[in-house]
Order: sequence, then structure tokens, then C-alpha cells
Amino acid sequence: MTDDRFASWDPATPEFQADPHPVWARLRAEAPIYPRLMPNGRYSWVVTRHRDCVTVLRDPACSAEKFPSDVLKQLAADPSAPFAVIARTVLGMMLVKDDPDHGRLRGLVNKAFTPRVVSELRPRVQAIADELLDAAAQRGDLDAIADLGMPLPIIVIAELLGVPLEDRAHLKRWSDKLVTFLDGTIREKGLADAATACVEMREYMDQVFAQRRSAPRDDLISRLIAAREVEDRLSDDELFGTVVLILAAGHETTTNLIGNGLYTLLRHPAELARVRARPDLIGPAVEELLRFEGPVALTSRNPKRDYELDGHRIAKDDEISLVLAAANRDPAIFADPDRLDLSRGENRHLSFGFGAHFCLGASLARLEGQIALGSLIARFPGLKLASESVAWKPGIVLRGLVSLPIRL
Repeated sequence: MTDDRFASWDPATPEFQADPHPVWARLRAEAPIYPRLMPNGRYSWVVTRHRDCVTVLRDPACSAEKFPSDVLKQLAADPSAPFAVIARTVLGMMLVKDDPDHGRLRGLVNKAFTPRVVSELRPRVQAIADELLDAAAQRGDLDAIADLGMPLPIIVIAELLGVPLEDRAHLKRWSDKLVTFLDGTIREKGLADAATACVEMREYMDQVFAQRRSAPRDDLISRLIAAREVEDRLSDDELFGTVVLILAAGHETTTNLIGNGLYTLLRHPAELARVRARPDLIGPAVEELLRFEGPVALTSRNPKRDYELDGHRIAKDDEISLVLAAANRDPAIFADPDRLDLSRGENRHLSFGFGAHFCLGASLARLEGQIALGSLIARFPGLKLASESVAWKPGIVLRGLVSLPIRL
């Protein structure tokens, strides 16, 4: 099996990081199910069509039970404590579990993120956003990442979990290190940093867990502990892994949604003017921004057996890399897919995934994105990019800006 058309494609290059969409478009047109040889001798099948991504994501024969990288697999077998902790933590996450364990864990957390519960959070999310923008207005400048996109979701998640807000700087630091193992381009140094952060966070959270066992509160951690101790449904590693996943996934992707969305709007002034003139467009606008430059570019599955996808035979030990960013611009699904259209109807983007693993926090992310972007647009009519040059975070799974300085 040899296909050299994309042999020189390197997702680590600055050119690809700045704009991966031409590569995804060419793959989708010329090799929509592309076998990419990995260093371990196995293949990663890069899937770029919407219909194929949906097929794999809905098929229980394609497993989410995997380590995010071969490096982590090797380190998981290391007897040293830091790597053992991070391996156990990942294995405790619903993100890498199939049913019945996935459904069991998801059911425990699901009640915290229902549309009704999220709707009740709207006043608090709006108040947090207003406080952050008040501070920016007093300074006269704004980094949309550091001053809004990062603190807003981390405060919301910390309050949901019941973690003291004064500790949010620690949560952010740990989370930044821990999300690195979600990316397939991770290197060993990043895993070492993630392992150290995991040990530190485990020590901290064990103290929080002990406090909630002795004095439960009205927060998510207390409810998870109660579910474990009353129904014996959650192991210690699953409890910690669930909290880590809620923290990391709950803020990193929303930070990217807010940053990517604002950057996209400022580069499309006509669309920005539309949503400014019609605030009621903010809901569909966020959906279109998720489609156009989503916070998660790629996810993956491992076939449980030899697998066939549109005539391609995929071995059991291979990986299926689903490029959500490419599926979101598939012309078979979206008319004029490279055009930003904030009033686009029936927006079937895959930015929150599809099927059993559809993002649990999608409703909350949508709410935070709508409030953050809507408040910015309404409050500062003269918003402009401070520079046309921006830096994107390294990696191929998560898609987000390092910073986004804005002139108010």
C-alpha cells in the first residue's frame, strides 16, 4: 500500500499550522481515505469526507478505547509513579471508553450539562463575561485569549466542580499541561510535563475529594462522590479522570471557540457587521464559526477488527484519524463551504463530534461562546485586530490561538 501524493505533508510546519484547510481540501478531493504510514509501521487512515466521518463515529465497531499516542502507550508500562498516574488517569476517562463503561460514566455527569441546567447558568456566565470586559475597558486593551477566552470557561467549570476560584491559576496550569496528551503530535517532553501536572493535580484533588466526603456541598464533585459511594459505580481513578476531563475539555475547547470565532469575525467585517446589526443572529453565528474554524480539528478511532470503509481495508491495529475540520468544509454537505455565512441554515457541522461520544458540554460551550462573542460585539463597536499576524498553538488535534491582541 503506497500513496506518495502527500508524503511531504508535515502537520508540524508553521505553514500548516497557520492554514491547514488547503491540505484538508486536497486530501478530501484526491484521497478522502488516505493511508499515512506512522513511525511504528502501522497506518493512520486520514478521513476527510463528512459522510465517512459520520459512518465511523456512529459505528460501535470503531473503538474509542485507546491511548492518544504510541509514546503514551510505552510510558504507561513504565513502573515510575508519574507515568503510572497519567496512564491510570487517561484510562479513567469516558473519552477513551466504550460502552458499557462509557455510558455509565456519561450518565453520572450528564445531569450537570442538560440544556435546562445550562440555561440556568446564563445569568452567571453573563456576569462573569461583564466583569472581564469591564476590566478590559478600564485598561483600554484586550487579549481575547488571556483576558476573556481563557478565564471565562475556567471560572465556570471551577464553580461547577466546586473548586475554590483562588485556585484557578493552578487549575489552568495543570490543564494546559494535561491537554497535551490529547494531541497525536505530542513529544516525550510534553508527556513528562503532563505527568508532573497529573501528579500535582491528583494530590490536590484527593484533598478536595476528602473534604467533600466529610462535608458534601451542592457541586458536581460532591454528586460524583455520592454516586460512587452510594451506588459503587465510580472507581477512584474514574473519579479523578472524570474531573480532569471536565476541567481540560471544559475550558480548552471553549477558549479556542471564543478565540477562533473572534479572529474569524474580525477577518470577515461584512459578517461581523451583520451580527452587530442583528444580535439575534448570535446563535447561528456561533454554529457557523464552529464549522468554519472549530476548536477541535481531529479525533480518532481504532477498529476492533479488520474494517472496511468505502472499499478501503483497514487493519485492526491501524488508526482512523477523522478530520472534523475537513468534514466541516465538505462541499457535498455545505454549499460554498469556504465562505463564512452566519445565517447558514441546517448547519450539520461535526465540531462537537457525532454519535455516542457527542460532546457532553456542547450546550455550555455554545452558551459561553454566544455570551462572550455577543457581549464583545455589542460593547465595543470599534473592535480591530492589533496585528494581522497571529500564532497558532502547535498540534493537529486541538485548533486554537496562542493570543489574540485586540484594539477596542
